[in-house]
Amino acid sequence: MKICYFILLLSIITFASNGCKEKEEVQISVATEDLPWDGDPNSIPEALRKPNPSTSPNAKRGGTFRIYSHQYPKSLNWYLENFSTTAEIFTQMFEPLLDRHPITLEPLPKLASSWKISSDKKTFTFILDKNARWSDGKPITAKDVLFTYETIMNKKNNTALHRIDLSRFEVPKLVNEFEVEFTQKEVHWKNFEFIAYDFFILPEHYYAEKDFNKENFEFPVTSGPYELQSAKKGIYVKMKRRNDYWMRAYPFYKGTDNFDTLIFKVFNDDAVAFQAFKKGDIDLYPVYKAATWVQDTTGEPFDKNYIVKQKIYNDKKSGFQGWAFNMRRKPFDDVRIRKAIAHLVNRKLMVDKLAFGEYQLTDSYYGSVWEEGQLPNPPIDYDPEAAKKLFAEAGWKPNAKGFLEKDGQQFVIHILERDRSVEKYFTLFMERVKELGIQVTIESTDLANWSERMDKYDFDVTWAAWGAGSSFPDPEHHWDSKYANENGQNNYNGFKNPEVDKLIEQQKTEFDIKKRTEILKKIDRILTKEVPYVLLWGIKSTRVLYWNRFGTPENPLSRYSGEGAAKSLWWIDAEKDKALENAKKNKTALPTYKRDLYYHSK
Repeated sequence: MKICYFILLLSIITFASNGCKEKEEVQISVATEDLPWDGDPNSIPEALRKPNPSTSPNAKRGGTFRIYSHQYPKSLNWYLENFSTTAEIFTQMFEPLLDRHPITLEPLPKLASSWKISSDKKTFTFILDKNARWSDGKPITAKDVLFTYETIMNKKNNTALHRIDLSRFEVPKLVNEFEVEFTQKEVHWKNFEFIAYDFFILPEHYYAEKDFNKENFEFPVTSGPYELQSAKKGIYVKMKRRNDYWMRAYPFYKGTDNFDTLIFKVFNDDAVAFQAFKKGDIDLYPVYKAATWVQDTTGEPFDKNYIVKQKIYNDKKSGFQGWAFNMRRKPFDDVRIRKAIAHLVNRKLMVDKLAFGEYQLTDSYYGSVWEEGQLPNPPIDYDPEAAKKLFAEAGWKPNAKGFLEKDGQQFVIHILERDRSVEKYFTLFMERVKELGIQVTIESTDLANWSERMDKYDFDVTWAAWGAGSSFPDPEHHWDSKYANENGQNNYNGFKNPEVDKLIEQQKTEFDIKKRTEILKKIDRILTKEVPYVLLWGIKSTRVLYWNRFGTPENPLSRYSGEGAAKSLWWIDAEKDKALENAKKNKTALPTYKRDLYYHSK
């Protein structure tokens, strides 16, 4: 009995000891002082000799920023794992050829100090910055660019998703040690976007003799501002700011990447993560649910301003969300049916009753291309009478039992959903359509099964949300007919329209953004008329909660960014940090602050 007690006691002590070590490992931040830069200031590209307009001259280096991650990645190698947290971490360690100006979105130098596009727009040439160095001191050369291309295009590697875009290019040509040339097989404006901003360069001298599929969690040679310090599966990933980062003396870089340590803390459940945030274990919590924002932000930390609750408005590009129809199946192949169902979705009531009035209705697939107040077509508002007429036109009429029927078949909608939090919206819809004799069933599943079903287009109606993707949307993958019946594509609806296909082809070779915008407007007019989705709602702001210890630029998230910009642009304000700790200790309140912030040009 004594032996068992001793073993139990030893286990508890060991567990506690390991827990303390683990907590200590996560929390400790080692100060990082930049090493002197001995380069020639005249070698810095002209565009990077100016201050970054998105940063603050008051920014200070130091401290730790703890970031909420929804899931621990299977890999931290973005070329092997297409996951948002993986992308966040990977892009702190590796860099593309070019960057975007945070205000104008014009191309800026990154690994490449300059570039040129041939007169026929088919060939892109990049000249690498000779100051660019890997973390082991070796120069970044054109051979690294070629090696990265060959690694992704190698079918032995699990990089198929990235091969799609890269396959539109011939094998890159090495002009000299620091110059590389890419030639397109077929001209498309998106090709430059991909090769300039989404093609992250790898070190040939480190990966050349390795099995790339096994390079998941160790990255000893990097080029970016942070390096991987440690990771605990399912718990956290810790990154350390490099003191020898090759751009550290560039004026445009000043005021960015201010935290010495970034910690991505993993919580598989939003509710658990929110409780951890309120305890102080996470620094910033982006809020995606209206109920959390309205109902759960109460108590001492909020009332006494220890936690800042802000809506930040800027020009961040937004996508769309809605209920997707599978147009491959009857009766959803009939636009009258799709429009009738849209007329039965009381979006305003759903937002007011179930989402606390937090969202704005969406009536366009590409809202960012329209001026305020413009719409491609009139919105499809809640109108049961209009729905009845459309059903009747399509041949669906009430039978003796009051159910809608056509050719002996009753009208049934099978809804596939993967998120219990949205079930309340479908339930409200079910209650309303009963009166018209429409039967609705809801099949609940998890994300993995939903993804598998969607890859095979095995659904009637489902909720789907799409982000903006990039600074300018490409309609091809969502709406081109050639993807309508190819499994695993983003054309969930099976949408086919010859006119849209022609417009998609036309915009591919249009490099003028204004002209491309007009083409996109034409596509949007057709889409809103054909109703492939019941468009729902969106939000114009980024809702954030964060502990009141941070300094921020005048525009906290720059012009086009979401909450992810905080880890680059914010810093720990020593006075605020001390005031917060004193206020918590003495149970006193901190000064009030602006709840809503709007982007404005300097």
